[in-house]
Amino acid sequence: MRFWIEDKTRVAYMMPVGNGDLRQIIEMLDEDSTQQGHPLCMLGITPDAKNLLDKTVPEGFYYISERDYFDYVYLREDLATLRGKKLQPKRNHVNKFVNSYDYHYMPITPELVPECLELECKWFHANKTVDDAEELNDERRSMIFALRNAEALDLHGGAICVNHQIVAFTFGCPINHNTFGVHVEKADVSYEGAYAVINKEFTSHLPEQYVFVNREEDLGIPGLRKAKLSYNPILLEKYAAIKKPIESNK
Repeated sequence: MRFWIEDKTRVAYMMPVGNGDLRQIIEMLDEDSTQQGHPLCMLGITPDAKNLLDKTVPEGFYYISERDYFDYVYLREDLATLRGKKLQPKRNHVNKFVNSYDYHYMPITPELVPECLELECKWFHANKTVDDAEELNDERRSMIFALRNAEALDLHGGAICVNHQIVAFTFGCPINHNTFGVHVEKADVSYEGAYAVINKEFTSHLPEQYVFVNREEDLGIPGLRKAKLSYNPILLEKYAAIKKPIESNK
């Protein structure tokens, strides 16, 4: 996978997947990146991927730890039950919502997609700024595409309804046999506790085969980082891998 970074001035790549010749693929990516005017840069490199790169191309890369892109991984049971002293504040938010609103949870079906998109539109206009309008527009387009193609993408989601109105929704898809990835979570913050409730309800309805839930990165956004840390995550470190010049591969 190749994409543009740094205000679309250079290309970057994700770690190749599959069972082919990794060294050969790295050489192909390096050649492609060089033709674009920059040394090969791969993003989202996990510790396991880093070890594989070092084994395949010894001393071939510089690595830069990128805190803004660390994944937040949780035990599904912790999110579903909110047990323990550390999660007491989350239980308080959920209890306040439960006591304030007559709500029900429902899985996202094709019929619910238009209502979810209405909430997303409301969220978009309430949160966009001049600085991040383009990024939020990109997120919005991808979200609309995803929801309209949920079955083909194997997406699963859930929504919270109050007075016949969607006030929160979330969706994601399996990463592997025991980890579920949550890609999107949106809520109307005028309903206090809505984020905590959709998180708890959705994870409660996930099959028990999913031991872990990956809620992705915080992108360096202070409020998002604070919220994700408050659930006591396991942080999955991510690196940028920059290919060394040939004369430096020693």
